[in-house]
Amino acid sequence: MSKYIDIAVNLIGSALEKNIQDVIQDAAAQGVSPLIVIGSELNESEQAIACCQQYSQQLFCTAGVHPHHASEWQADSSERIKRLAAFPQVVAIGECGLDYNRDFSPRPMQRQAFEAQLALAVELQMPVLMHERDAHEDFLAILKEYRHSLPGALLHCFTGNRQSMQAYLELDLHLGITGWVCDERRGKELAELVIDIPDNRILIETDSPYLLPRSMRPKPKSSKNKPQYLPYIAEYIADLRGQNHQEFAQRVYENSVNFFGLNQTDDLSIKRSGSYEAP
Repeated sequence: MSKYIDIAVNLIGSALEKNIQDVIQDAAAQGVSPLIVIGSELNESEQAIACCQQYSQQLFCTAGVHPHHASEWQADSSERIKRLAAFPQVVAIGECGLDYNRDFSPRPMQRQAFEAQLALAVELQMPVLMHERDAHEDFLAILKEYRHSLPGALLHCFTGNRQSMQAYLELDLHLGITGWVCDERRGKELAELVIDIPDNRILIETDSPYLLPRSMRPKPKSSKNKPQYLPYIAEYIADLRGQNHQEFAQRVYENSVNFFGLNQTDDLSIKRSGSYEAP
């Protein structure tokens, strides 16, 4: 069975939280383990760490402030994230970035929180997991100031156009692809672009419980997306790219291990390495 790492799971505060053990076990039964749990604000990041401690080596997480929560950014937020990042369960700073689609937080505050988290990732030499929606120009301008000093940068749930994809690849970003690519309506452009993402820059994710792959047959009874569906997404993308399913799965698994600085121990368990090195 192929191995997978779901690089973005919204486990805390979502419809998945009440059945965490089942979510983990069902995913592992399909070869999907560990899961990277997203921290989208500071309290949620703390809860994610506690959850990861309970399910050691099955869960890792990020710590950060999503642009939707940028209005909650305080003078001590960077220090709080820094303390959280010291926990071995935390493998990236984020989810941070810009979202001009919903504008749940004022744009100046989004930019402030984004820059502060990029600076922190540089200081700690940790990879950063990012979000961008309808904010390409500002996002790119800010990121360019820090990218040369970041050990790794991932734009998760990429759904942009060819121009933005090329700009991000020129900055050596990793791009996370979700089940959005399986939607024959909204994902048509992404299905064309995913072919041209270099083998060493592509990662896969469910972003569950959101973005259930529209093309799944039989269609799951629940509308909730789950990490256990990641192999379906991987095979769909491999077919688009004309690649062998197992070889593609192995490549994106290795990309994920390298990006998040994870080590596989002799007993086949996964742990965070002591230091991060960009692939």
